[in-house]
Amino acid sequence: MSAEAEATADQAAEEVRAEEIEYVSYGGEHHLPLVMKLVDEELSEPYSIFTYRYFVYIWPNLTFLAFHKGKCVGTVVCKMGEHRSTFRGYIAMLVVIKPYRGKGIATELVTRAIRVMMESGCDEVTLEAEVTNKGALALYGRLGFIRSKRLYRYYLNGVDAFRLKLLFPRPDPGMVTFPSTEERGSKQFPETSQRESLSYYG
Repeated sequence: MSAEAEATADQAAEEVRAEEIEYVSYGGEHHLPLVMKLVDEELSEPYSIFTYRYFVYIWPNLTFLAFHKGKCVGTVVCKMGEHRSTFRGYIAMLVVIKPYRGKGIATELVTRAIRVMMESGCDEVTLEAEVTNKGALALYGRLGFIRSKRLYRYYLNGVDAFRLKLLFPRPDPGMVTFPSTEERGSKQFPETSQRESLSYYG
């Protein structure tokens, strides 16, 4: 992209209004290249097409995309499944392209994913974020995540990560019960062989 085109794109992003952003859940194969392009351009960790398909084919309802006037400007990719004695949601990838950061798009993407996880009966949500990524840590802090562990040299670039966790409140067992595994229509899936991570937010 030329410098002039980049300047035009940045100006368009600066003028964007919240109501102009359209959020959609993953709708099929036509969305996969959009997700891959955003993540490949913004994340330091490499992913194969098999990793993307692992997420979007098994949990299409946990991938969301943000569009501005037909342009894909952000995405979140997640999964959920049994983990020890809990049913856990996991945020694997989150990207908002640079001109659109700081406009609440990442917050809305994550909030939509968390809502699905909660409605599906998850007990908690986890993710990893670079210790140097102040934007990500601030975003998740506002959403109620806590730092549960520091993972040394977690990323391929040698940077440490914080494991962040959000615990959903447990209801009174006499009042409400979470759906069973069978009711969720879920089963245990293997962990991905590649390290899952996330990028920058807005």
